[in-house]
Amino acid sequence: MKRAVLVFLAVLLAFGLAQKRVVLGVGGKTAVVYLPLTVVERLGYFKEEGLDVVIQDLQAGSRALQALIGGSVEVVMGFYDHTIQMQAQGRDIVAFVQVGRYPAIVLGVRSDLADQIRSVADLKGRRVGVTAPGSSTHFFLNYLLVKNGLKPTDVAVVGVSVGAQAVAAVQNRQVEAISNVEPAITLLEERGLIKVLADTRSTRGTREVLGGEYPAAVLYTTRAWLDRNPDTAQRLVNAMVRGLRWMQGKTPEEIAAVLPEEYFLGDRALYLKVLRNSLESFSPTGRFSDTAPLRPLTVLSAFDPNVQRARIDLKRTYTNAFVDRVPKQ
Repeated sequence: MKRAVLVFLAVLLAFGLAQKRVVLGVGGKTAVVYLPLTVVERLGYFKEEGLDVVIQDLQAGSRALQALIGGSVEVVMGFYDHTIQMQAQGRDIVAFVQVGRYPAIVLGVRSDLADQIRSVADLKGRRVGVTAPGSSTHFFLNYLLVKNGLKPTDVAVVGVSVGAQAVAAVQNRQVEAISNVEPAITLLEERGLIKVLADTRSTRGTREVLGGEYPAAVLYTTRAWLDRNPDTAQRLVNAMVRGLRWMQGKTPEEIAAVLPEEYFLGDRALYLKVLRNSLESFSPTGRFSDTAPLRPLTVLSAFDPNVQRARIDLKRTYTNAFVDRVPKQ
């Protein structure tokens, strides 16, 4: 009996060593900007890398960041600009694989107010929905306000989350405008509820609004965690890059086939249109370019006094070391 128990414990230990547990927070799992995370999870790539990834859906990027700082998650799937914001506050946060090369954030106004709100400058005094205050959708709004001669305080910001909650906030007239991501944007457009003022879902739109490629969704963590867990980080990156490669050239129908039914919000055909509008925004390689991180720095410097005052070392906000070690196909 004693020998059997020892064998059983050895098996458990071996399984524990084979399956490395990682707690990962995401700022809205059903948001299309984070879609590769679900693709990788559903295709089993994390498990094939020997990882037990526990995903906590925190509904907004700012909440995911808070969870990392508070220690309740180890890694975040969120937007790259938070790494710059944190460095300005003296925190060493590092992005280690790029998922989105464009933000895919859209600013739209309610269609019934389109004759009154014809430009960003007309938003003064209005209520604008964002996923959550302090999230990248909020940063995007702030930048556009400053760029158009307003201050961030010239509007009232309302947290509306993502997906169905964001759509409901517009339908119920809780906000006059919205800065949000897919699938909410296409749902609102198809129902004739919003008119788009700024759109970064495509190469052309991102170039018009932000000047070019703009690191968006990434995996980031503290430098201390990265230094302690290089093997785990490499496995995470291996899985994510494999997922990004899998998505290249796939049709919306092929991608939708691996997703949970609840992602479609009751309208699969409309969700396929959402995917068509979004596929261009994902990185094909997971790699950061040397110049693109300058754009988030420019955006944040436009309205964040901490970033304006800080001497930001962009090279410390991201690394390609893990992506460069991913096995070739």
